[in-house]
Amino acid sequence: MNYATIKWTDIANGEGVRISLFVSGCTHRCKNCFNEVAWDFTYGDLFDETVEEKILTELSSDYIAGISLLGGEPLEPLNQKTLLPFVKKVKDRYPNKTVWCYTGYVLDEKSGLLRESAKNTECTQELISLCDVLVDGAYIEELKDVRLKFRGSSNQRIIDVKKTLKSGQCVLHIE
Repeated sequence: MNYATIKWTDIANGEGVRISLFVSGCTHRCKNCFNEVAWDFTYGDLFDETVEEKILTELSSDYIAGISLLGGEPLEPLNQKTLLPFVKKVKDRYPNKTVWCYTGYVLDEKSGLLRESAKNTECTQELISLCDVLVDGAYIEELKDVRLKFRGSSNQRIIDVKKTLKSGQCVLHIE
């Protein structure tokens, strides 16, 4: 997996000060995407053990609330295979840090899987379950609203993953 960029102190993509990892590769191709360069799976740099360890080290700072996974598309099948072991390491080392994941796919609350079943892999369910918050839904230019918190268009939901998986119904994290 490649990544487009890492923001080491980001306040725009989740609550608190976060590290934001923008992975490369996305097949959604949303109109007027803010990160079109990251559609290409080969764009950017290789996400290797050195990069993983640097992120894990930086997460140790008290002022960092957690990590946000963005893209590109973190839940593209190719990216899931790399992100699952990484997110496991994050949760093992920092159980109190939150993991936010932004995806253009839509969560099926009952199964916890993506509605687009072709994108589900052997990693999907576990990766989603390790996230605290999932911002789901493709960016839709016609629904853009700059007043929205942590999302670009009004169709996108900010989902509390733990509560949603427990109840089998979508529980929003914040409106």
